[in-house]
Amino acid sequence: MAPGADAARQAPRDREAAGGLAAARSQRRATDRKATAGRAASRSRAQINERGACYPAAVQWTVVIPALDEADQITGAIASARAAGSEIIVVDGGSRDATSERAAASGARVVNSAPGRARQLAAGARLARGDTILFLHADTRLPPGWDASVREALADPRVVGGAFRLRFASRSPALRLIEWGTRVRVALLRLPYGDQALFVRRSVLEAMGGVPQAPIMEDLDLVRSLKRRGRIICLRLAVTTSARRYHGAGALHTVLRNAGAATAWWLGVPRERIAAWYRR
Repeated sequence: MAPGADAARQAPRDREAAGGLAAARSQRRATDRKATAGRAASRSRAQINERGACYPAAVQWTVVIPALDEADQITGAIASARAAGSEIIVVDGGSRDATSERAAASGARVVNSAPGRARQLAAGARLARGDTILFLHADTRLPPGWDASVREALADPRVVGGAFRLRFASRSPALRLIEWGTRVRVALLRLPYGDQALFVRRSVLEAMGGVPQAPIMEDLDLVRSLKRRGRIICLRLAVTTSARRYHGAGALHTVLRNAGAATAWWLGVPRERIAAWYRR
């Protein structure tokens, strides 16, 4: 057969093969675009928690707020904790009011836990994605710029955690004296309390086994454990906390009760006995 005839018959086959390769490439490109879109959608969905809260992809801070019947306080606490790169986890200990609903509506992730502040703090810390965990009481408000101050403090690798200065939302000579006493305690003993918004490197907290579990004064246990691992720093910025305990039971009575409980803790009195005395 003549070479020209073979070439004539081969040309359509070549064009068909070329068309098939082009179609295959086009299909692969379409499949790749769908896969990329699917991964993006998955990442977007991963940023939405079970109660509808959205968080940035890169989480630097996790703010854990333990709450029990704090419907009147929780929204303000969440609002103060918002910052770039932060996630907010509210751990509800079985509230009978609208705490969970208001927390979710404010954009926080809401999880449930057995009651007890130490258990609630531990539950939130286990879910944390941030490199730094900050424990915030529901009746305490973080100041503007809190994240920049914490970042600056943790730029020193020797610092494992810290707290803020304490300021009460209401003002009186007695409360100002308590604020002063708190500054003296922290300066001399490096022993801030939980209402000063304790923060800690997550890696350090995990290395020490998580939040210490105790029926009372878990904040002091946490600070003592941190001091064994590095420096504790108290920031110049102040959190603003409610003075409702002092208004309810009286400033002097509350100060003496707190001092008695702290002394018993320092002496190693069993925690159940301290809790029973403190709450009677």
